[in-house]
Amino acid sequence: MSVALVRTHEEIATEEVLRRRAERLARPRSRELAPGDDAREAELAIAEFCLGDERYAFPLSQLRAALPLRHVTPVPLAPAHVIGVLRYEGKAMAAMSLAALLGVRGWRVDPAVLLVLACGTRLVAVDCEVIPKLASLPLAVVEAARGRERETTIELPVGDGDIVRLIDLDRLLAARPVS
Repeated sequence: MSVALVRTHEEIATEEVLRRRAERLARPRSRELAPGDDAREAELAIAEFCLGDERYAFPLSQLRAALPLRHVTPVPLAPAHVIGVLRYEGKAMAAMSLAALLGVRGWRVDPAVLLVLACGTRLVAVDCEVIPKLASLPLAVVEAARGRERETTIELPVGDGDIVRLIDLDRLLAARPVS
């Protein structure tokens, strides 16, 4: 007696999505160019999110953690872009409003997440609506844009015809000091 396996369209579609996801996760996210590598193949892994109606990103190498936006102590008379301070791994750090730092209109919904980012030798936290999604940009395009632009964000085209603004955290914080 043989039993025929009948798979639904939904099961087949789910398997296909899982197969593609596994292939994508198996690929390296970000890598430095080795001698002889083709620069067109190298990618920069980014943490991408929306701020208002625009798409922004930080290099994934700067992201240290995504935390719930709580346990932040307000600081009296602090600049408008400083939300307050918090402790992370036993160290105090500033929590800042990314919208205020960038001088943009703001979030669609109240931020619920703090992104802990490495900026040189220190850590800073910025607010975000949700945990960013992982994406990548061609490293050659990023490097070419960095060479042309000296702004706090670099506008880069993405595959869907939209633009993602890659944030240069060092320049952004130099333009708006915490203290």
